[in-house]
Amino acid sequence: MPILSEKERLLRKIQACSFALVEANLYLDSHPTCKDGLAYFAHHKTEKEKLVAEYNEKYGPLTITQNNSSKKWEWVTSPFPWERSVD
Repeated sequence: MPILSEKERLLRKIQACSFALVEANLYLDSHPTCKDGLAYFAHHKTEKEKLVAEYNEKYGPLTITQNNSSKKWEWVTSPFPWERSVD
């Protein structure tokens, strides 16, 4: 198994949170008042938002809607999230 860079590890954590949110969403569709399910969703939503903010700060926007600069279009100035880079 290859050693992951910090960028790749962070991206994997974001992907794991995204997966957990989709699964929680499916569960909550049939159990909309489950307090544990709602808490699980809220926890992973908060965690994903934190991780995405960290990724954006360190490596640039993860998606086009996260471009926060009014001075330049950051989306094209760094490797895309799925591209390998030498860290």
